[in-house]
Amino acid sequence: MEIQGIIKEIGETKTFGNNGFRKRELILTTQEQYPQHLMIEFVQDKTDLLSAFSSGQDVTVGINLRGREWTNPQGEVKYFNSIQGWRIQANQSASTADSSADEMPPMPPLDQFEKTDQSKDEDFDDLPF
Repeated sequence: MEIQGIIKEIGETKTFGNNGFRKRELILTTQEQYPQHLMIEFVQDKTDLLSAFSSGQDVTVGINLRGREWTNPQGEVKYFNSIQGWRIQANQSASTADSSADEMPPMPPLDQFEKTDQSKDEDFDDLPF
């Protein structure tokens, strides 16, 4: 799955336990009628992906939905969901898209092209056969 939005915040990398488990959180704000602020977790080596990004960037994030079942000491079963990121890429902004279109020079006016007289060429035939 993918989700698109603006980076609101990128947390610091946190390390847990003796096994060196790493986690880093990204808060992404969707751009829709009712924007949502989604917390996306990047774990282990994927935490390094966020180093190239900053708040305010328009990005697309590859995600997996994760669900866990947990039984508390009183015997109650609880369920937890999380969004786990595995890829992130910057989206091309509208201003960047416009500037790439400006790279191609404009077409010169028709009167600047050299006119040819087709009547001089007796062998001229516009039929393909």
